[in-house]
Order: sequence, then structure tokens, then C-alpha cells
Amino acid sequence: MSRRSLLRGIGGAASLLAAGCGVPAAYVDERDRAGRDLSARERTLDFANWPLYIDTDDEDTRKRPTLDAFGGRTGISVRYTEEINDNDEFFGKIGPSLMNHQETGRDLIVVSDWMAARFVRLGWAQEMDRAKQPHVAAHLDPQLRTPAFDRGRRHSVPWQSGITGIAYNRRKLGRELRSTGELWADDLRGKVTLLSGLDESFALLMQGNGVDVTRWTGDDFHALCEQVERLVRAKHIRRFTGNDYIKDLSTGDVLACQAYSGDVIQLQADNPDIEFVVPEEGGELWAESLLIPNRARHKANAEKLVDYYYEPEVAAELAAWVNYVCPVPAAQDVLADSGDEELVALAEDPLVFPDAAMRGRLAIARDITAEERQSFARRWNAIVGL
Repeated sequence: MSRRSLLRGIGGAASLLAAGCGVPAAYVDERDRAGRDLSARERTLDFANWPLYIDTDDEDTRKRPTLDAFGGRTGISVRYTEEINDNDEFFGKIGPSLMNHQETGRDLIVVSDWMAARFVRLGWAQEMDRAKQPHVAAHLDPQLRTPAFDRGRRHSVPWQSGITGIAYNRRKLGRELRSTGELWADDLRGKVTLLSGLDESFALLMQGNGVDVTRWTGDDFHALCEQVERLVRAKHIRRFTGNDYIKDLSTGDVLACQAYSGDVIQLQADNPDIEFVVPEEGGELWAESLLIPNRARHKANAEKLVDYYYEPEVAAELAAWVNYVCPVPAAQDVLADSGDEELVALAEDPLVFPDAAMRGRLAIARDITAEERQSFARRWNAIVGL
């Protein structure tokens, strides 16, 4: 099962609105975010992540080699939990504590950047001390360094990145797909799926319409909704999906769909007929980022772990397991020089280490603002529910 798309769906948007996202009273001033840091005395930290998003031992999945090596090197024990199954659900889980200036019991979390934007806007993430993170400063992918929601990445650091593009079954379709517009061809009627989540789906579709997604407008959004609604009513779009597009694509019930690069790499191991393409009009580059929530009890320990994963050798080991876009380009040389045939092939895979040509077609979409979100989510979810 894909990690990124696990349990994604329209339910999350409903819970987000119920959580009262963006309420001004929830904002926490920078001066009131730090708690008492017990890192020097307590050599531990609590790290909350998504399932299937870290390397595990082939024979004993309870062992996590990179985390174990960190503990052996530093003496810091990591309590690692795979408790994040949905961005909105997790927001609702720890939001009340953060809103009330209380600790969450977590020193480090991973959320999608559109959710990280919400944490940063609300003042729920602490600024990291980059002087203590030389590997982050040296090795963070330049294309991920300056998101609009967190200039300079002062409060966030990418854990992994990925690409939203098009996956299709080349053998069953009988031709190549190279653009988002080709999804609407007559011979694909009823054989196309789109992602159900607003934040996961809109950017690629806008790119297909020639929109610069780094500065899209409300008019662009409503034009897209009108287009998608027409396609739904014409039964061209089969349905909206979470991670289950993988099954549809594998069985041939769907011939083309919106997809994540990491999913397709995993799927191709069993089905080489599946192709992934970054459309000619462009694809979305996204990231899921590490944050240190307010009042964390082990902030310095968390900063040390973040920097550890930006050592090229460690980043390479993680990339070899998760197969998403590695946010540490220097890890490519580590894999290329490994002498292992599979690892060398991974180093050459542009879906893990995008080359210059692919990077030229990738863009990071501007986030949906707090003011836009409620009405935009309502309109998108109404279309998904048709």
C-alpha cells in the first residue's frame, strides 16, 4: 500500500473543517512556542510518522536500520510510532494541545507540506537551529528550499518528496500518454480516475490547462471545477480514489489515472506494463516534511535526528527502501558508487533523482490559503460526491 495515499479521501476534508482550521485565536506567537528542553538529561525523542515510510530489516520488520544506527552513534533512543494515517485526522488529534499551548507528547512529526503550511501559519511549529544542522544546510535539494509557506525552511525540513503525474497501462491502452489533456480522449471514457483529495489533485489538473501553479488564482480553480464536473457528468471519469487506484490500474479496470511516482515504482516491480509520465505541461513536485511541534520536550535531540537523515549515506539507505524522490541529491552518488546493480539502477531513476529535463517540468504549487480552503473544499467535495 502506498504510504502517501494511505486513507486519503473526502472524509479528511470534512474533519478538517470540523477542526476549525485557521481560527485566529489558535495562533501561537513565536515567543510562546518553546518548552523546557530536556534533551541533555533525557537521551530520547518521540517521532511520529506515516506507515511504510522508513527502512526496515528484511528479516525482522520491527528493526529499523537507520534509526538503530542513530541510536548506536548518539545514545539517543527513538520512540518511533506509525500513527499518522491522514493529515486532517492527525491535525485534529494534536491540534487541541497546540491551540492551548500544551505539549503534544511528540518531538518530531511528518505531514504533507500543505498541512505543514497550516502548522506554520498557526505558529504550531518551532524554528529549528540550522547551526546545529550542517547536513541540512549543505545537502537539502535547492528546489525544495524555499516553499511559499516557510521561506528558508526555518520551521520545516522535507522527509521525502515525490511527483504527482499520470500512470497508465501501456499494453492495454496500446499507445503512449504524454499530456494531461490526453486523459480526456474518447477511448478513455470511463477508464480514468482522479485523486479525491483536493490538495493532492488540483495542481496537476491545472497544469494540464496551462496554469502556472506557483501563482494560480481563484478563477483558475473554478474553471477547473467546471471542467471536472462536466467530465464526471459525462461519465468520462470513472471515480475519485485514494490509494485504491493501484488496484484498478493493476486489474485493467482503469487504463490511466493521476498517480504518485513512489507508488508506480513499487507497482512496476510486479507489472512492467505500468508507465509513469510527467506530462508535457508539467507535474507537481510535493514534499512531506519534518516539524518540531511547540513545547517539544526533546527539541535538540529532534534537530540532531533531522540532520542525521541529511547525511548522504543515510539518505541513500532510506531512499533505497522508500523509493520516493530523495530530498538529498548527494545520495545519488552514494548509490551510484555502491557497486550493487539494483542500487545503481535506482540512482539512475529520474523518479527518485530527477534529472535536469524532468526538473524543468516540475513545479511546487502555491498552497490553498486559510481564506480559500472552506469554500474550495466544499465545491471540490461536491464534485467528488457526484
